Amino acid sequence: MPPLLEVRDLHTEFRTGAGVVRAVDGISYTVDPGETVAIVGESGSGKSVEALSIMRLIPNPPGRIVSGEVLFDGRDLRKLPEEEMRAVRGRDIGMVFQEPMTSLNPVLTIGRQITETLEQHQGATREDAEKRAIELLEMVGIADSRRRLRQYPHQLSGGMRQRVMIAVALACNPKLIIADEPTTALDVTIQAQILELMKSLTQRLGVAQIIITHNLGVVARYASRVNVMYAGRIVEAGTAEAIYHDPRHPYTVALLKSVPRLDQPRRARLDPVEGSPPDLTKLDGGCAFRPRCRFAVDKCATAYPRLETVGEPGHLAACFRSGEVAAARENTRESAA
Repeated sequence: MPPLLEVRDLHTEFRTGAGVVRAVDGISYTVDPGETVAIVGESGSGKSVEALSIMRLIPNPPGRIVSGEVLFDGRDLRKLPEEEMRAVRGRDIGMVFQEPMTSLNPVLTIGRQITETLEQHQGATREDAEKRAIELLEMVGIADSRRRLRQYPHQLSGGMRQRVMIAVALACNPKLIIADEPTTALDVTIQAQILELMKSLTQRLGVAQIIITHNLGVVARYASRVNVMYAGRIVEAGTAEAIYHDPRHPYTVALLKSVPRLDQPRRARLDPVEGSPPDLTKLDGGCAFRPRCRFAVDKCATAYPRLETVGEPGHLAACFRSGEVAAARENTRESAA
């Protein structure tokens, strides 16, 4: 079966007063029907820009999609006329944006923001759209849904607003949902509820999903495959199991070490990723992670490593010393034992 979404060598840049920012610098990956794929990385790694590039929502100027293909259901979204692309958004691809309070329209009721999508993409009557909106709110776990339709975003809690965003994304039975940091600014218990809700809904409805996150805990439980991004590029890709149990890029290892672990002693110290992400206007021809990498060698300053197979088939890493990374990790495990 062909992939539902195939991103091929995508490049997106922003022209600023400080120079050209290559926010997405040649990434490629696929999403199969019904699959959940995670895009992981620090703030500024290009995760959200990549998602907006898929949806063709990059503001121009200053941004533009320079090159690459975004094949969705056999069609290259980059080549579609704007009218056809507007039909794809919401109908075939739903998006849960990072901050619902700024994504929901503050002067429209919750009900209108759901029914508008149904009327626009499915030609539903106002009455049918309202019935469907009530069903959607109940589906995402909002009680007293008929009354909630008449309320405005500011009258709902953060968790409820995020549920409304999910309802809007699911309204037209899309084939793919892109969730950009869907649990940002929510407390831990609400985060778990939202993530479990999205998992159950996508499994029940057979919807594919891209989760964009910096939270590796999300990856472990909810994604089947993972792409780790740094400085606009994918530096490691593979199944969630491979990424967690056999990470081969120093950045992936550093991200994993910075996450609290329940299987470690309570007094064990976190090992944060030292340094800061690079200035994307000043990248050279070498590996962007080398200033923060304890495995860096002279070659890392003169050439950028390509994604190559490491470990099991489908596990890729862009590192000249991926073998040494694996060996160092094993030595650490043996010392701890």
